[in-house]
Parts: sequence; structure tokens; C-alpha cells
Amino acid sequence: MRSKLGTAQTRAFYAFISPWLIGFAVLTLFPVLSSLYYSFTDYDVIHAPVWIGLANFRELFQDELFWTSIRATLKYTLVSVPLTLILSLLLALLLNRRMPLQGFFRTAIYFPSMISGVAMSLLFTWVFNPQAGPFNYILSLFGVEPIPWLLDERYAIWALIVMSFWGLGAGMLIFLAGLQGVPQSLLEAARLDGATKLRSFWHVTLPMISPVFLFQLIVGMIDSFQVFTQAYTITQGGPNYSTWFYVYNIYISAFKNFRYGYASAMAWLLLAAVLLVTYFIMKASNRFVYYEGSR
Repeated sequence: MRSKLGTAQTRAFYAFISPWLIGFAVLTLFPVLSSLYYSFTDYDVIHAPVWIGLANFRELFQDELFWTSIRATLKYTLVSVPLTLILSLLLALLLNRRMPLQGFFRTAIYFPSMISGVAMSLLFTWVFNPQAGPFNYILSLFGVEPIPWLLDERYAIWALIVMSFWGLGAGMLIFLAGLQGVPQSLLEAARLDGATKLRSFWHVTLPMISPVFLFQLIVGMIDSFQVFTQAYTITQGGPNYSTWFYVYNIYISAFKNFRYGYASAMAWLLLAAVLLVTYFIMKASNRFVYYEGSR
């Protein structure tokens, strides 16, 4: 009797999750496996894919645009991710204190991160306008001459890095949740021992929120590896390929040059890079991440 009941419950379980299983198989698993196959082929959608083995990967390492896109993406990642983490944490520390209109300021800082990437990019084309943009106007108050931010290869990527700070509110909210989880008893004990606020933050608060910091680091790194919208809507990879990011290179290869096999090879290299970097971050995290209850 129990075995029949268990069988019926098992069938009901799979019947209820079957829409998700079918959707996952058709919309996720099949495209992923297809792109893996296409990465070893010469495929342009119009003609049938032709198996060429590792030719796409060999061509990648000889392609100057491939290395250009890696350099642009790494530069963006190495600057934007640390600054975003630091600024988000500083905002969270500020808004974790009791202050007038605390809820309003939390909402106001978080709200911009809800705006879509395209709308944000169009807004910043005006912000960085060389003649009428408010960014250059503010700099002019300090005697700085107008800078063609999005038109000069020396400044374009820095403008996109500044643009990434528009979404600080999302990271601030996560850090704020972590700060509110720090036991007050530990902070009070540090205060009784004579620790200053800076030492309490360094020796108590920071270790307690280190798992949150690790999460933010990994997510920020993955997001920065996939930066695309700003380059597509504003700079089109320029000027002079200064914002030719890796995912933008994939897009051009697939949807402009119709080299879907070549683009699939780049996509799988990106996946391998993300997995590798995430693995090393997780291994290194054993030295600086504290988990309550662990030794």
C-alpha cells in the first residue's frame, strides 16, 4: 500500500514540475548544448554547420580584436569592481546609522539601480555631452576644460566605469542587510575593550560581513565580464576599439558577421574564464572569509 502511495506521489511530483523541466530542456539545455556543438563548426545560419574541429579556437588566439576585447574587459573589471564594492560598502555604513529620513535616502539610492541599462545609457549620453552635459559643467567650476568623454579613446572607458556607479544601490542594499546581521554584542564587547570605531569595523564588522563581500565580489566580477549594453547603445565599441568589450565582440561576430560558430567558441571561452576566476576567488576566500561556526 505504501509503495503504491509513494509511486503515485512520485508521478504527481514529476507531473507538477514537468512544465519547468520541458522549459529548461527546450529553452536552456538545448541552446547550451547546441552552442557547444556550433563552437566546433563553421556555421552562418543559412548553410548547414560544417565540422572544423578546433579551428575556431585557433583563429581566436590569432585575432587581434579578440585580445583587444580582453584588454578592454579586464581594464573595466579591475577598476569598476573594486570601486563599486568600496562605494557600496561606504553607502551601506552611512545608511546603517540612525539619521533623519533614513528610509527616504535608502530608497533614493537604491531606486536608480532599477532603471534598465538602455535607459541609463541614453541618460548618460546627455550627462557626458561635451558641450551641454552636467558632468563637464561641474568640472568647469574647478577650471577643467570640456572633455569629449565618449568621443576620445583615452576617456571613453572611464566614462563607462563612472556610469557603472549608477547601480550602487543594489550592492548597498546587500551590504546593508549584512551589516544589520552583525551581532551587537560583539560590537559592545569591542567598545568595552577600548577599541575605536575603526578598529571595531576592521576586526569585528568586516570579518562578520566577509561572506557578503565575497558574494558581491563574485557577482560583480561576472557582471563586469558580461558588460555589453553601454558599449552597444553609446560607443559602438569605439572610439578606436577602446570599449570593444568581450561580449560586444561576441555580438558583432554573431549578428553582424554571421559567424555563429566563431561566436559560440568565444562564448564558451568566456564561460571557462568565469568558472576559473570564480574557482580561484573561492580558494583564496578561505584566508579572509569568516563563517560563523567554522573553525
